Amino acid sequence: MADDLKFSDFTGGEKASLILLHGRMAKRGMAGPTVDISDLKKKVERIEKRALKRKNGK
Repeated sequence: MADDLKFSDFTGGEKASLILLHGRMAKRGMAGPTVDISDLKKKVERIEKRALKRKNGK
């Protein structure tokens, strides 16, 4: 998570999405180290970026 963000900076929907995405990453990670989770990481980064923009008022 970005350094400037707290969990309270996310909306309810974003919190739910983050929890689900992290669960999916964990599930894929259990399949082995060769499984690609970069698509899920990009989704998390987009949510974090959106919350950071909202927090900073940009």
